Amino acid sequence: MQSNNSRQERQELVYLPVPFPKTPPSKVRFAALRTWWKEAWGEDGVLHEMWGDVLSAPRSGLRHMAPWLRAVLMVAAVSFVVLMAKAAGQIIFQQLHQLLTAVPRVQIGVDTSSGVAAVVDQPVRTYIAQHSAGLPVAASTVYTLWLLTGITALVVGFLIRSTGVRTAWTVWGASTVFMVWTATPQASRPVAAGLALLAWMLLSAFALRGLTLRRRVVGRPAQITVRPEIDIPAPAAPVDDRPHSGCPFQD
Repeated sequence: MQSNNSRQERQELVYLPVPFPKTPPSKVRFAALRTWWKEAWGEDGVLHEMWGDVLSAPRSGLRHMAPWLRAVLMVAAVSFVVLMAKAAGQIIFQQLHQLLTAVPRVQIGVDTSSGVAAVVDQPVRTYIAQHSAGLPVAASTVYTLWLLTGITALVVGFLIRSTGVRTAWTVWGASTVFMVWTATPQASRPVAAGLALLAWMLLSAFALRGLTLRRRVVGRPAQITVRPEIDIPAPAAPVDDRPHSGCPFQD
């Protein structure tokens, strides 16, 4: 009986589940990144030093702060200025486009003005109407641009005395006189061109204010003062200590 029981126990032990060996725990993810992060924030770490540069920037000022921080601030400032200029440019161009397209369709080349101003204004309108037929913009828009250019050059040239603006005023006035000469009938052409030239010269007194053809001298000329009481003695001639041999050709 005992032998049968022992056999049954052995058979039961044979069919027991065998435990599998445990696999080693897998490595922690991002272990290298965590190690670098701890080292970077250590005493001599990169991030620790950069954070110190940021904290000391208000006391150091822009001139003495860390170079990398100054470069970052300069790049950020330039980027901000570029973005603002781009946005402002788009707004200005949109408003200018709306202003030019909203110009009333004035009649070009007909009697739209009267008085002395018509002597210059009507030939300009006629010339623009004759030579802007194939342009993608209307003749009224070209006339408005011509008028705005003259007013802007006159005012800005009077205020800031810019060479470029004064050049634009000169070219604008010469082109205006040319248009008046071309579009005016031949009988009254000299008188109309003369009046246009006279008006341009009178307005040039304001647009070209302060302009002179004299050469500007920078600084004061040097003053030379002659002092006759100061006597500088001439250096004495060197004495020749060599014995003379009686040769007449000796130096």
